[in-house]
This record gives sequence, structure tokens and C-alpha cells, in this order.
Amino acid sequence: MTKITPEHLTRRAIVYVRQSTPYQVTNNLESQRRQYALVERARQLGWSEARVIDDDLGRSGAGSERPGFEKLLAAICEGNVGAALSIEASRLARNGRDWHTLLEFCGVVGTLIVDEDGVYDPRSPNDRLLLGMKGTMSEMELSMFRQRSIEARKQKARRGELFLTVAVGYTKTDDDRIERNADRRVQDAINLVFAKFAELQTIRQVLVWMRQERIPLPANDRTGCKIEWRLPTYRTLHSILTNPVYAGAYAFGRRTTHVTIKDGRKRTGRSWRRDPNAWDVLIKDHHEGYISWIEFETNQRLIADNANGRRFMSRGSLRRGEALLPGLFRCARCGRKLYVAYGGKGGATQRYVCRGAFDTMAVASCISFGGMRTDRAIAQEVLNRLQPLGVEAALAALETQGQEHSQKRRQVENALEQARFEAARAHRQYDAADPDNRLVAGELERRWNERLANVRMLEDQLAQMSARPVGLVAAEDRERLLTLGADLTLAWNSPGVSVETRKKIIRILIHEIIVDTAEDKLDLIIHWQGGDHTRLDVKKNKIGQNRWATDADVVDLVSVLARQMPDQAIASVLNRSGKSTGRGNSWTRSHVCSLRSKKGIAPYRDGERRERGEATLLEAAETLMVSTSTVLRMIRAGTLPANQLCKGAPWIIRLSDLHNDSVRREAMARRARHPVSCDPLQQPLDL
Repeated sequence: MTKITPEHLTRRAIVYVRQSTPYQVTNNLESQRRQYALVERARQLGWSEARVIDDDLGRSGAGSERPGFEKLLAAICEGNVGAALSIEASRLARNGRDWHTLLEFCGVVGTLIVDEDGVYDPRSPNDRLLLGMKGTMSEMELSMFRQRSIEARKQKARRGELFLTVAVGYTKTDDDRIERNADRRVQDAINLVFAKFAELQTIRQVLVWMRQERIPLPANDRTGCKIEWRLPTYRTLHSILTNPVYAGAYAFGRRTTHVTIKDGRKRTGRSWRRDPNAWDVLIKDHHEGYISWIEFETNQRLIADNANGRRFMSRGSLRRGEALLPGLFRCARCGRKLYVAYGGKGGATQRYVCRGAFDTMAVASCISFGGMRTDRAIAQEVLNRLQPLGVEAALAALETQGQEHSQKRRQVENALEQARFEAARAHRQYDAADPDNRLVAGELERRWNERLANVRMLEDQLAQMSARPVGLVAAEDRERLLTLGADLTLAWNSPGVSVETRKKIIRILIHEIIVDTAEDKLDLIIHWQGGDHTRLDVKKNKIGQNRWATDADVVDLVSVLARQMPDQAIASVLNRSGKSTGRGNSWTRSHVCSLRSKKGIAPYRDGERRERGEATLLEAAETLMVSTSTVLRMIRAGTLPANQLCKGAPWIIRLSDLHNDSVRREAMARRARHPVSCDPLQQPLDL
């Protein structure tokens, strides 16, 4: 008795086609032909319409998303499918969930399942049992294949002979080994990456430098058989600096897989194992490396430390800002990293703040303090440690003068040598061609001209570099550099030293600083890189005290001048005497008024001096009936007591001294020697 009924034939048949990988789609063509041939089998069984679903070509059936299979289930649920044809059960599903879901839907709507062996009705208990066994065998087959392949790969990896891909800068030999690329240009480019990272300390800075200098790096093409030269990207540099193969080590199992459920389906993801102890295989000194394993570990710690905002224990990379110690402070109370906060106009002020549990528990910050004085104290400790090495550092700077230029020149020389080789090869190909065959000869001539143009461009670039001599230090520059080396404080405060340079020097010496506040001081414990520790106490700034505060002597002067004259006159006196505000600006009436308000100094009131029994220079001249110049001569001679706070300030004379008999007699005598003119229009000159 046939299982195919007229009701099945009134519906259409669907042929499901799938191959697991893109490689199978490209190379296993016989399997494709067998699956597409099921259309003819459907017609032989009586179906006039057979539809093909091949959306899942190149997709695995082990639980990944398959739009073609979803389309098949949707068509079956609509009740329009009489039979689902597949070459075998493994094509339809590789896991029990999909397989039994398909059987359940087919049994509900009465859809047959057809393969090369026969026709099955999921509503029949015997056929359902047989289909279930086929699905279980298919799933078991996949597990066994996977287990065998994984164990074989691990066994080969334990010997250090498994190379799925070969990193750029290495080539694979016939005996399952790798060795450094024989191309000297490739080797120099890889060495330059590690040298610049040791100098600049961050991947991004290396990327910026190499792109500014237009230095290309080697990269494998899609086939992995040819080297291409192109400008680097961040991903390229990160891959080189974090790959242990460049440290001469063989590593396997650096990535781990994790499975999650999303939208009712299994999702497999991968993540990196940062700890080398967690890798499946690690064989050091496996082959010749570009750096040592110690250098590799140092680079990994530095890269992890440069991750801003990723870990609360990392120091973070160097950023713009005047603060010298961001990322180095640890709170003695909660162990968290302190953050730097800039305030004021243009970030003129800075504070180090520990947020503590503020984000999670909405409590106050642990500690907070100003950074200017602390930065100066720590910088002085660093200079004290470096002072014995100052001259050696200056001599080392002289020896490495022009090293960056030499590295770039070497890259250009290597590129020129390779360009000349390619031009010579293009010339040989052109000479070997038949000149009458213009289709071939014309193309070879064009290639030769392109190679010659590239050679000429590199020769011009090298000539320009040779025309700019570097590495020669003038005698006066050498003497100045040695002077700075002998006095590191002078070198540290030199205008040519950037904040980034100071931060790098501090980070080289200091691992971290534990800080806590105690009353009016900061308790600091400096952990140096060598393992030594230094305890340091730094006095905290008082409230309102900062580097922009007005000098105390200026405040005292304003306090006295405010009893003699108004704000505008005070500003003029301060400017004439060379005094400036806390920010180094000249004085104005508003500045004087603001200072008085902050310090609680009362403004000048008319008649105030007369009430205190004081007179100005002009008032004294009117009382003694002499000129102001005569009064000044009497003051300088010591005849008339007077007081002047600073140059440009008014002379303060007591009224009681003006009525003194000796002062009056001296004024009369001077008036007799220098009589005042009888001309009523003549006015005295106020000096």
C-alpha cells in the first residue's frame, strides 16, 4: 500500500538543499547535484510542482540560524506542502530540537518526508520511530565527527605543529614548522612596530605616528600566499602586539567559546583568554621571535593598563590635561582608583576625587583634594631619584639623536630596493614578450612604467631625507643639554618639556600611590616600580587657597590704601608699583572691589582721613603755605614726619605734626628763601 495519497499530490513538494560550509558549496559539487536531482524524484513520485529551498547553502545545521529551514517550517504549517524532500536527515537538521519540531508539524498537517531511501509518514508510529532513530543517528554522527576532529587538532597542537594560519612576518616550512620571513623589509617593519610601542607606550600613538610618516606594514592577502603593503590600522597593530608568536612562543586555545540562548536559539560566541595560564597549549622558545617573552608580558601589562574605563584597577593611558598623576592614585579607604576633575576657566584647577560607592549606594565620595601641590611634591620626589642619572640621561639623548629619522630612512631604503627588483622583473618580462603581439607587449610596458615611476618616487623621497642632515648637535646645544642633565629640576621645568613627557617619566618610576586624608595633610605611600616604598606627607590647601590667590602683601597694602583713597585710585597705585592680581593681570576698579569684598575690607569714605587727623601732601602744603615740592623736601630731610606705604602711594602726614613749632619755622625759612609769586594767576605745580 502506497503512502502517497491524491491529497498529498494536490499539494506541492519542497526540496530542501543545504551544505554546511562555504568550502563545500564551492568544491563539493556532486553533493549539490544529488540534492537538486530530488526535483526529478518528486516528479517521478507524482508531484507536478516541486519547489527548491536552497537559502541555507553554506550554513551549519548544528543550531545556527537557518532562514531556509524556517521558510520550510512556515510552508508546512500553512498546509500547502505534500512532501518535504531531502537527501538525508542530516540535511534537514543536526540537532534534536529542529528534527522533532519538523516531525511534529509534519504529523499534524499530514506532510510526508522523502529521502533517497524511501517515503515516511510521521503520523505512522513505525515511520515516526524510524525517523526519530535517523535524527538521533545524525546528531550522534555530528558529535563524533566534531570530537574526533577536535582531539586530533589538540594532539597536533600539543606538539606545536598545528598552524591554521601563519602570522605575517613568518612562513611555514615543509616539516610543519614556522620561521621568520626571509624578506628583510618585512622583518624591519615588524621590528619597527615593537620599537615604537616601547617608545610611545600606546597602540594609538604608534598608529598616529606611522600614518603621519606614511610607513606601510606587511599584510597577508586573502590567499595567505602573498605579502601586501598598506598603511596600518588599529586592529593590525593590536594583532601584532598581542600575538605571542612574535615572542617565539606557540599558543593554542587563546579563545574560549560560550553558548547563550537568544530568541529561542543557541548562539555561540568567542572571547579571548587574557591569562596565558588558561591557554590550552603554550610552548615558549618554539621558534625564533622578534621580541623576548619578558618583553611580550611587559607589553601586555601596558596594553591592559592603557584601557581607560575598562577596569577600575587599571591606570589608563596618558591623556591631555595638566595633572601629572591620573591613574596612579589609589584610595586607602576603598582601594578604588582616583579620578581627576578639572574646573575653572579652561580647566585651570584640578582635583583628585575618589567616588567610592557613589554610583551604587549614593553615598559621599571617600576623599577629595587639590592636585597642584601634590603634583609638585611627587615630581620633586621623582627628581630626587633621577638626579644621579641626569648626566647619563643627557648623554643617552645625544646618542639617540636622529634615531627616528634613521628608522624611517631604513624603511624607505628597503622599499626602494624591493621596487627596483620589481622594476627589473617587469623589464625582463617585457623583453621576453613578442613585440608584434601588442596586446601583451602593451600591458607589460605599462607595468614596467608603473614600477619605474614607483622607483623614481622612492628615490626622490630618499634624496629629500638625505638633504636634511640630522643627528648633528651643535656645540652650544650639546653644552645646554649637558647642563640640563646636571640640573634635572631645570630640565623638568624647561618650556620645551611637554606634560605628556613628564607623565611618562613618572609612570616609568612609580607603580601606584596610596593616598588618604588626615586633618590638614595628605598621607601618601609611593610604591616605586622596583618594589621600594616611600611615605610622604603633603600639606593640604586651606579653603579658598589656591595658586590664583592674591599675595598676602598686596592684600595688606589694599587694606591700608582703602583708608586713604577710593578703589579707582587704589588700582592706579597698585599698577604703578608693579603689583598684579593672582592670575597675573593688571588691577582695575572692579578687581579692587572684588578683593575688598572677599577680604571684608570696608570702602573709603569721604572725610575719613580728616576724622583720623591725617592730611595729604596737598593739604599739608596749604596748611604750611608752601608748595608741595617744598613739603616733599622737608619730608626727605626728616623735618616733617610722614609715611608712604609703597612707591606711588600718597604721603600720610598727621595734622598734629603740621602745627609743630619746628615744622612751622622750617616752612617759614624755606618760604623766605623761595618766596611765592605775587601773581594771583600762578598755580603751584603738584608733583
